[in-house]
Amino acid sequence: MDPLTQGTLGAALSQTAATPARIRSYALVGALAGLAPDLDILIRSGTDPLLYLEYHRQFTHSLVFIPVGAFLVALAVWPLAKRSLQFRQVYLAALLGYATHGLLDACTSYGTQLFWPFSDARIAWNWISIIDPLFSVPLFAFAVLAAIRRRPALAMPGLGWALCYLTFGALQQHRAQEMAESLAAERGHVPIRLSVKPGFANLLVWKSIYEADGRIHVDGIRAALPGSVCDGDSIRAFDSERDLPWLHPDSQQSRDLARFAWFSDGWLAPDPSDPNYVVDVRYAALPNRIEALWGLKVDEHATVEAHAVWHVVSSRRSGDLARLLDLLAGHGCRPLALPHPGG
Repeated sequence: MDPLTQGTLGAALSQTAATPARIRSYALVGALAGLAPDLDILIRSGTDPLLYLEYHRQFTHSLVFIPVGAFLVALAVWPLAKRSLQFRQVYLAALLGYATHGLLDACTSYGTQLFWPFSDARIAWNWISIIDPLFSVPLFAFAVLAAIRRRPALAMPGLGWALCYLTFGALQQHRAQEMAESLAAERGHVPIRLSVKPGFANLLVWKSIYEADGRIHVDGIRAALPGSVCDGDSIRAFDSERDLPWLHPDSQQSRDLARFAWFSDGWLAPDPSDPNYVVDVRYAALPNRIEALWGLKVDEHATVEAHAVWHVVSSRRSGDLARLLDLLAGHGCRPLALPHPGG
């Protein structure tokens, strides 16, 4: 999630353990602890562009690291907090705040290594967008109100709202999954894998991705009543031997592509305009389009030791917001019926 939401959720949960006199101190420590796991973005390399991808949402976001991370935060803020809190109180506030971060990130689609070091699986429950004001604003409002009025109980409605919103996201995800399966069946496709992810800042229009017959199909699923589909694009799935026959399997670029496949859960495709540019199909500005936000560029003439080049699209196309609003309103979408139970 975005930093404001992470800090707010950490503050709100920490407030519930505070007394009225100490609620502001608890909120501050909880907010800092809720932000702290994302300090892993500092783990970077000037020569290895994928190091950041490997370590972001890794050990700092792991469940087993929560007590350690909270202790480090408590040590860092103790010189500032010791006038109003005992160290055990600072640690409690930090523990509650830190514990929220990885779990909230796992509710998004990016992937979080909750079970590191026992597993490097990237957990992504796909319940909520990385940015969603409808989730964040009420949570923030109640946390601020609780701090202003020094009433810990006022943080509870915000936490209740967050829990209800995530539950609704899980229900919407299930509905979108069923609709995506129906869409594939309507086309006569038998997907070898299928996933749905929330669209940007909403739980109404979802991104459906499935692979069938060597192609990846991307569509917008409007999980309303009645449901509808915003037909999208398809692209050939990436196959290293076919698409990059010159790539040496022991080269650094080959290893980089393997790391990129792990990061993207295998949702890779060669860019139609550049066969040496491999993109992550999961993310685009619009849920029914394949206009990847990032990818890896490989070079046929590079040395065996050379890394692939990480490329991020730095600008959005004009009109994307208007098109997203059209999709939210159902413009350009067609009805899609769910199968009857047992039918």
